Amino acid sequence: MSEPEFLVGVMDRHEDWAVIVCLVGGGQEINTGEAGLSAWFDALSTKFPEWEVYVSDKITDSEYVQNKPLVERLATLNYHIVTALHLAVPLRSFRSENVAGFVKALLDIDVKCAQMLYAEISEKYPIFLTRNLQKAKEWVRSRSEGTERYGLIASSGAKRLRSCGIWVQSKIDAKHWFLDDKYDVRSSYALEEVATEFDIQGLEVDWSIVAWDADLRFVKDHFEYFKFIGAGWQRINKIENQQYLKNTYRVLLTRARQGFIIFIPEGDAYDETRKNDYYDETYKYLQKIGLNEL
Repeated sequence: MSEPEFLVGVMDRHEDWAVIVCLVGGGQEINTGEAGLSAWFDALSTKFPEWEVYVSDKITDSEYVQNKPLVERLATLNYHIVTALHLAVPLRSFRSENVAGFVKALLDIDVKCAQMLYAEISEKYPIFLTRNLQKAKEWVRSRSEGTERYGLIASSGAKRLRSCGIWVQSKIDAKHWFLDDKYDVRSSYALEEVATEFDIQGLEVDWSIVAWDADLRFVKDHFEYFKFIGAGWQRINKIENQQYLKNTYRVLLTRARQGFIIFIPEGDAYDETRKNDYYDETYKYLQKIGLNEL
């Protein structure tokens, strides 16, 4: 039973009426079993067709309807289109409402759109690029004022960042990482412990270092998807799992309220798991978009 089916099922027990308000973000599914808005449509269509459904006309992107036209998604439902239901202004990145759009263009390889949005947001919402982790740490520390929080984040699949001292398999203690002050080495301020997408989804820091590994790598004109198993990378072929990884980086790139820096390490010609081109091509792609470099 999916989460939407369970929740609607609970509310469906009311004999008179009930209302469920769903605030569903696009492209936030990062774990097996998460299906976003489509899971709600599927549950209502197959189990609860008598419910009335009110939706925005803006949920047409693949992040919401997974490449199936909205009309098809709603065909078997008793639905009503209400334009006002779309929450168009993100509050996380208060310096610029177009950060999510920029990240989407970056991950969709819409270069022209990404370049345009980056030029638009970069003055108020700085985004930098570096291959030097120490410079990245100095950058977030220099940007932070007062109690503004900064932290190091990475994909849970970024296992070869261990060579840089970033060990994603070491679990953070969330209460210390998110709440403790600069004098506690367990806090995000220490830039020693790394939070993954599972730790930081739905939360944020003011400034972040996004450490980018070879699990999501740019090759020629597209992204390729990998998982590190045992002693090497294995290609992810299942479309659903590719989407989870893409969404993982969407989450990581949208956790900062005020700005972030992307750290992509240098490769190592003597390490088969860290070949130079695993990282160089991704770096060049971000350069092409126009990201400022340190």
